Amino acid sequence: MTRILGATSTADDVLSGTDLRGKRVLVTGVSSGLGVETARSLAAHGAQVVGTARDLPKAAAATGPVRADAAHGGSLELVALDLASLVSVRACADALVHDGRPFDLVIANAGVMATPPGRTLDGFETQLGTNHLGHFVLVNRIEPLIADGGRVVVVASASHRSADFSLDDLNFERTAYEPRTAYARSKTANILFAVEFDRRHAARGVRATAVHPGTIRTELGRHIGNEAMDQAIRHISADLVARGEPPFEWKTVPQGAATTVWAGVVASAAEVGGRYCENCHVSEVIDRPVSPLAEGVRSYALDPEIAGLLWRRSEELVGEHF
Repeated sequence: MTRILGATSTADDVLSGTDLRGKRVLVTGVSSGLGVETARSLAAHGAQVVGTARDLPKAAAATGPVRADAAHGGSLELVALDLASLVSVRACADALVHDGRPFDLVIANAGVMATPPGRTLDGFETQLGTNHLGHFVLVNRIEPLIADGGRVVVVASASHRSADFSLDDLNFERTAYEPRTAYARSKTANILFAVEFDRRHAARGVRATAVHPGTIRTELGRHIGNEAMDQAIRHISADLVARGEPPFEWKTVPQGAATTVWAGVVASAAEVGGRYCENCHVSEVIDRPVSPLAEGVRSYALDPEIAGLLWRRSEELVGEHF
């Protein structure tokens, strides 16, 4: 019987009956939230997981459940990675390449959201530098390790719809910085990266996709604050009820990790390659105004021309050609 997966499915629901023994997976950002649950569900089904974290002691404490639930040969190895430092990114990538063991799946999960004005160690706007450029360099540098038929899953967000995307001032050098706009643009960049990476590597069977995990309470929202978040959710719920729809409900962390593992392991590569997914299915392109919690991906986030332009601009910014 075919399983019906959707918004309330958990990562374990998605992977039920799936044997990942012999599969090796890289997951960035395993010191909290979605990264920990993604790693746990994969290791519980036999995958050998390599998890990255800026703070290794914090990650070691947070990933106790990953090691506890690992089964059928599943395991967890932690490696240091600070996505806000290209020195750290390159060192991590070089160490993985030197090690030489291939990956069947790479999950670009780590990220920051709505940060105060700031710059990475390389001078990039914090969210662009951490969410996009750090992953851009890491994934491209370890691309030779991705096995033929492997996949890349980039964790993006429905927030990409909340601000138009422009290549003109990615680092907010000429325009006023606004935290949520910067986050939205970094998430659009995540999607566009997946689109272009997929185009470049599909010929050898390596497919890339972007996913929206849903709206979940994790450490990611710490710069917004619980009070501001709760106020925004109350307004959204009131609007939903006024339209005769059920009020908003947070996704749990296990539900939030579901689409990531669905796109990385369960869905067919042809179905998800170069696409944007949410609630365990591929999203429709919707350019009209919709509720912040509605489904849909903006056409500009999947535009191959914009994706190619962003790739070249990203190469200029990081000083590397891939």
